[in-house]
Amino acid sequence: MLTALVVDPSPAARRRVGVLLRLGGWHVVQAADADQALRIAASRDLDLVVTEVDLPGETGLSLLARLRKGGSRARLLVITKNPDERIRAAAAGVGALACLAKPLDPWALIDFLRCRATGPAAQGPVRHLRVIREVEDLHDEDVDADTMDRLQEMYVSALPHRLSQIADSARSGDAMAVAAAAQTLAGASGQLGHPAIAMLCQEIAAEARRGVVSQVRLMELQDQCLRTTRITDRSLAGPVLAGI
Repeated sequence: MLTALVVDPSPAARRRVGVLLRLGGWHVVQAADADQALRIAASRDLDLVVTEVDLPGETGLSLLARLRKGGSRARLLVITKNPDERIRAAAAGVGALACLAKPLDPWALIDFLRCRATGPAAQGPVRHLRVIREVEDLHDEDVDADTMDRLQEMYVSALPHRLSQIADSARSGDAMAVAAAAQTLAGASGQLGHPAIAMLCQEIAAEARRGVVSQVRLMELQDQCLRTTRITDRSLAGPVLAGI
């Protein structure tokens, strides 16, 4: 699973970016400043770093320069309230692929990930839409109703990949990978108003951490995804959990 580091002194800003990344299939870690970010980078491989320019102690640009100097091969993305030409040039100079304006337009980030990222975050056009207007965790001034609808759209389109991740891990006998994939789906499901899927995924993850992977549970998860998201085309989800 791809890992993204989000660096911003604002917990709310980190949460908003983290929500979008998790829905795109990323594992997300967070840091409030450059020192914390560097400690995280030293302990794990990162595939993406998203940072605010204005950080306590030093700038996000100097943080990215230090990461590159230390050998990080992560993709780099800068977010700032004032993306003028000077900031854009400086961001390009440290290897950032883009400099996006803050407050972040959620679809600017999604489009960036689709165009530049690889793996589950780089999804093609989505085909299904279910309107959701009451997702408590995401109701704030930067997430409007249209964005909520599109996040739901993205969630549904990603379900086949999420289920395939769980199924492939189960077939290979990797219980820890089953736990990680199920926990990721649990987080996205909870944030987008699918508590039944979230609860079932959490139960699967807890069992997998104990070394138990139940085919019955996995088939129940697939059926729950089909029912809860009202997907009428069963081929969208597919029999990905069959034959485990």
